[in-house]
Amino acid sequence: MTLPIDHPQVATPKIGVLLVNLGTPDAPTTSAVKRYLKQFLSDRRVVEIPPIIWQPILRGIILNTRPQKSAKAYAKVWTDKGSPLAFFTAGQAEALQARMGDSADVRYAMRYGNPSVADQLSAMKTAGCNRILIAPMYPQYSGATTGTVLDEAYAALTAMRWHPAIRTLPAYHDDRAYIGALKTSIEASLAGLDFEPEAIVISFHGMPERTLHLGDPYHCHCQKTARLLSEAMGRELVVSFQSRFGRAKWLEPATDDTLMRLAREGTKKVAIFAPGFSVDCLETLEELAMQGHEQFEEAGGTHYAYMPCLNDSNVGMDMVERIVRRELAGWI
Repeated sequence: MTLPIDHPQVATPKIGVLLVNLGTPDAPTTSAVKRYLKQFLSDRRVVEIPPIIWQPILRGIILNTRPQKSAKAYAKVWTDKGSPLAFFTAGQAEALQARMGDSADVRYAMRYGNPSVADQLSAMKTAGCNRILIAPMYPQYSGATTGTVLDEAYAALTAMRWHPAIRTLPAYHDDRAYIGALKTSIEASLAGLDFEPEAIVISFHGMPERTLHLGDPYHCHCQKTARLLSEAMGRELVVSFQSRFGRAKWLEPATDDTLMRLAREGTKKVAIFAPGFSVDCLETLEELAMQGHEQFEEAGGTHYAYMPCLNDSNVGMDMVERIVRRELAGWI
């Protein structure tokens, strides 16, 4: 069929996959961290205090004190490739694109920072992606992680006259491929150590305890991941929650308290892993690998090892490819 001369250009239809992670400052500087924290801590999903109360605290106190401290922490893990979270997430998208070939257009976005979810969805739509799988890279569901990613995506879609068809990746906290990838990765890390850990700690990102009572499934998802991984590995794992912020009661036990307790009780050798993070970032490389090491040794421990996240490793990407292809069934 011959199209009219004035017919608008329409790109060839494609399948799109958008991997989404939390985000990172553009640089390890006070000003960049301040911009990032302002966006992050203004999210009503992240801080559920009414804005009329929270915003004066955020703008008057937190954004004038925390960015400088956080910038110093980011500087400790920053590399010549930039933020670890950014380049590992980009690496995941690149690796998945290579595996998917021409069957899908794979990109990545950050919920906070760059590239944004809205910009990437717009670019994918322009490129012809009329069916898009939005894949928040959080194994365990929380409103403050997966929920806010989808909020942002839906908000971007409202600005489009012609919507693509949308699917979203569900939580995969108990998926066999995920548990198997964690097991393989941990066992490979353990094989490379020069000591035998007396305890393996698995640290999940913390959440205020009130989120559990309000119906957020995050705590339950974390506990199920821990149970399934423990069964798969055939050994006990010590579960903890890190990154407490503010005065509210958070999920327990806290990772720092757990490490110090283990050392004081006589455990001298510990390895730690963060199964809730799809890629390494500030919270794993600085908080766990550096601060955790110091805390454990100061309390009497002698051997400590941080085991890296799945990142864009082959075993990690085998898992990502498997769950993405499953969610694209019927499209490709």
